[in-house]
Amino acid sequence: MQGNLAVFPLPMLTFLLSGVAAGLLWRMDLGRVAATRFFAAFFLVLALGSFMVGLRFGYGVDTLVPVQRALPLFAGPLLWLGFASFTRDRIADLALWHLGATVGIIAVAPWGFPDLLDLDLIVGASYVIYAVALLWMWSRGANHLSHARMGDAVLLRRWMLAGMALLLVFALADTAIALSFAARRSGDAMAVISAGAVVMAFGLIAVIVAVSKGGGRMTAQVTVVKTASDPEAETLEARARTLLTESRLFLDTDLTVDRLAKRLTVPSRALSLAINQTKGVNVSQYVNDFRLDHAAGLLAEGQSSVAEVMEQSGFLTRSNFYREFQRRFGVTPAAYREAAKSGQSGI
Repeated sequence: MQGNLAVFPLPMLTFLLSGVAAGLLWRMDLGRVAATRFFAAFFLVLALGSFMVGLRFGYGVDTLVPVQRALPLFAGPLLWLGFASFTRDRIADLALWHLGATVGIIAVAPWGFPDLLDLDLIVGASYVIYAVALLWMWSRGANHLSHARMGDAVLLRRWMLAGMALLLVFALADTAIALSFAARRSGDAMAVISAGAVVMAFGLIAVIVAVSKGGGRMTAQVTVVKTASDPEAETLEARARTLLTESRLFLDTDLTVDRLAKRLTVPSRALSLAINQTKGVNVSQYVNDFRLDHAAGLLAEGQSSVAEVMEQSGFLTRSNFYREFQRRFGVTPAAYREAAKSGQSGI
């Protein structure tokens, strides 16, 4: 198996793909700089780990084995911190605790874990712990991601589940590899390494394609069922409508539920519930309706291109703009403009 890895070092392929993913995510606009840095660092850790695995099993270079065994301890905290960045104003203190604890474990490893198998099992436990932490964060709902852009929270929660699954797969694979080496069954370990590299390569390709198609932006859509409203909800919705109309805050592409709620001096969850109860949509769709009305006015004037109208109305991506516009008006922006020019009614 070692000879096969030397001929075609699969870990080196995952090293290259992880590096590409890290670079793309570093440049990706998620609305939170800290999140892009943590996610990029997560893939950088995967890249470095794959590189050292490739050197070790593909070319017999084992001088970096201690680093290669300890480096994965950073994967769980970095991935979790990336998502946690959307839940609070400041993430630095939390990052200091989690990453500091990881550095502390690595620092005492030579004395506390002289048997590298013990360290491998700790790495596996770290994967499981942060997978559970991601599941808990996911269970708190989209409103918990109050610092995410309007419309991003739903997609972020999907990626959260994917990240949780990835950490659990890492935990199983790393534990299996460590136990195989401990039992002197290197053939089984190499088989797991090769299979893991193939699976990881396909996963990384999927991430790269998803990020590239998104153009560095994230968009998602969710359907909300209208429930019975109350006078307080109607009052809060009216306040939100007045604020958005008078301040034109809806044109801010970085607007989040948390920022809007703070302007109204109410909790994010209270605002979300009020919009849901009175309008039957989530806050993202509610704000998008203001943007769409603005876009419709610009299209009717006919002085700007559709792309310019999209940018001037607070939308980040063409796909989201077209989807939302057709949801609201039943026609494409171009068709709306043509109908406005010809004076057709019902548009």
